Amino acid sequence: MVSDASRGDGIIGMTMLRGDWEQDYEGYPDIYAVGCAGRITTLAQLPDGRFNLMLEGIDEFRVRREMRDHSYRTAEIEWCGPPALELETAALSSLREIFQQFIGENAAELWRSMVEERGLHGADLINFICFHLDVHPIEKQTLLEAGASRANCLIDVLTFKLEERKLGPGRSGGSNPIQ
Repeated sequence: MVSDASRGDGIIGMTMLRGDWEQDYEGYPDIYAVGCAGRITTLAQLPDGRFNLMLEGIDEFRVRREMRDHSYRTAEIEWCGPPALELETAALSSLREIFQQFIGENAAELWRSMVEERGLHGADLINFICFHLDVHPIEKQTLLEAGASRANCLIDVLTFKLEERKLGPGRSGGSNPIQ
């Protein structure tokens, strides 16, 4: 797949497998319809034939139809385009507050770094937080599929995670707040 992509447009799409996919990995388990695509920017083939590669994110997509014409999955897709994720002042303030509760001690500095130093706002800020948030893959998939509601979904996920923490160790499926 990597060889084929690198000889073409360099684009690779990624989707998450559904359900108990480990039981039937070779049998084409179901996938979620929404995924992300990236273009190969750096590629190095290793002596054993595997690759180290770096992808630059391009866009989100929706799988319209899967094809089974290769040893790897290919699909006909529809590009989703970036969702409109502008935050009004009240929503931004709410996100900052719940984010800071979730992160804890260094949250104010992290927020300042993201918003003031890096200049992240709207979709860039929301997507940055979603990408770096250390939550279960199904929660990340939910954020991806939320589209234009992603900011509200992010607030919901953070709120849920804070409530999970209140249950204590071993009951929350605990994770680190940021990767």
